Amino acid sequence: MESHIVKILSVTPVTHNVRRFTVEKPLGYTFVPGQATEVSLNKPGWAEERRPFTFTGLNDWDHLEFTIKIYDDHHSVTHELGQLQAGDTLILHDVWGAIHYKGEGVFIAGGAGVTPFIAIFRALQQQGELGSNQLIFSNKTSADIILKEEFEQMLGKNFINTLTQETVAGYDHHIVDEDYLKEKITNFKQHFYICGPDPMVQQLKEILTRLAGAADLVTIEI
Repeated sequence: MESHIVKILSVTPVTHNVRRFTVEKPLGYTFVPGQATEVSLNKPGWAEERRPFTFTGLNDWDHLEFTIKIYDDHHSVTHELGQLQAGDTLILHDVWGAIHYKGEGVFIAGGAGVTPFIAIFRALQQQGELGSNQLIFSNKTSADIILKEEFEQMLGKNFINTLTQETVAGYDHHIVDEDYLKEKITNFKQHFYICGPDPMVQQLKEILTRLAGAADLVTIEI
């Protein structure tokens, strides 16, 4: 299995607990928007601790980008990532599956589960093919919304936010369940893309497969 040691070029905050890592791009390294790789820290005791992260930049950029939620409540890979700075190095492994764009539809994300959709939407915007795609984005609070301004600019009214632990004017306050989906979506004969916490993904996969009447219209991360 191929691996690459890459230097971190910059680390910038996205939200209070999400950071953007810009890193070197190995020669010939390619991916499809929505794909991911396993990343580990190039430091003693951590090199074998691999975690999957989605590419959030585009393939034609001269660098790679990852948008990563940092969990500081336990001694984890992301906690260690949160300590890194420009000049430190990471180990990247093979590119793998994740979510592929199959056509216009509704994207449903929970928290950091939005990351596979970032590159997909950026690529569609670059190609002038955003069309009528929608993003329903569920977060605990408004402070947790990743790339809010960019999604607003790209999607306009097709960017729908709902908060589960906070009531704020201008945002829905509802979990994403069958009732909420029926309120927001009129056409279930289209593609659905789901990414987020496993219980959310499995529940929505079952609901949307039933409402769509076709399992191949529902795409989840694999």
